[in-house]
Amino acid sequence: MNKLNIILIAAAVIVIGIWSSVFVVDEREKALVLQFGQIKAVKEEPGLAFKIPFIQDVVKYDDRILSLDTETIEVTPSDDRRLVVDAFARFRIADVVQFRRAVGVGGMRAAEDRLSSVLNAQIREVLGADQVTSDTILSEDRRLLMTRIRDQARTSASGLGLDVVDVRLKQTNLPAQNLEATFARMRAEREREAADEIARGNEAAQRVRALADRTVTETLSEADRDANIIRGEADARRNEVFAEAYGKDPEFFAFYRSLQAYETALTGDNSTMVMTPDSEFFNYFKSERPGMPQMGQPAAQPAAQSEVQSQAPAAEAPAESAAPASAEAAEPEADANADPETGGTVSQ
Repeated sequence: MNKLNIILIAAAVIVIGIWSSVFVVDEREKALVLQFGQIKAVKEEPGLAFKIPFIQDVVKYDDRILSLDTETIEVTPSDDRRLVVDAFARFRIADVVQFRRAVGVGGMRAAEDRLSSVLNAQIREVLGADQVTSDTILSEDRRLLMTRIRDQARTSASGLGLDVVDVRLKQTNLPAQNLEATFARMRAEREREAADEIARGNEAAQRVRALADRTVTETLSEADRDANIIRGEADARRNEVFAEAYGKDPEFFAFYRSLQAYETALTGDNSTMVMTPDSEFFNYFKSERPGMPQMGQPAAQPAAQSEVQSQAPAAEAPAESAAPASAEAAEPEADANADPETGGTVSQ
């Protein structure tokens, strides 16, 4: 029984020893075999590996590309315009032995702290160099600046056993105390530009409005000129028609002009006429036949004349001499009634 216990105990010790001496290296990791804190072996290939149980220890480190976000720092470019910069880096452990010697038992946390210090120092050095202004940082040249930061950080981080793969600037802003002043200046510039645009627009509107007014004035002038020409031609034609009518029948022309004078003088509610009762203006109102005071005899004279001519040809000369006499007698009356509107007896 005692032998069986001894055998079981021995077997358990052997199993535990074998189990403790075997470890697995993942393809995403690198392993260091340490003996009393000293590096005895480096395992970089994935698979099974062995160590002395209870004497040697295994420390594994990530072999993938890692990310590090730096703290926000404030830099001052050559134009003395302060900027707040936030960056991040991509790195990996290139030399695991050097990395172990540099950071010791601190591991990845100590390495990230030291790499963050290196990145901040390089960012300040590159962005604060001569001929690097805030406009340069915010322009397309920013890519070249990030490349310079990466190369200098890679050189500094090689002592830690790290390889800096890439460095990027995430944000580049103004400090909080300068934002309001910057926004106010930008707002003033935009308002000035808007005022300039409005002024140019008003100037263009004035030119268009002046051109339109000029066109309207010219069009109205031409229209007035054409209207005056047409009106003058119409007046000439009217006068010609009146002259022809006067030549054909002076008595009827005088009667027609009197009717026009009555129509013009007696329109409106506030018209007042002051004239003597025997004024010539009312000649056609005094006659027995309204509108034709002496037109009876000239109208009947041609019939009598034809009768006389048919009965006594010798009486033709007296009849013809009587007709001009009556026409001459009618002419003064027609002249008196030709244009009553121009007489001095009517006042509006």
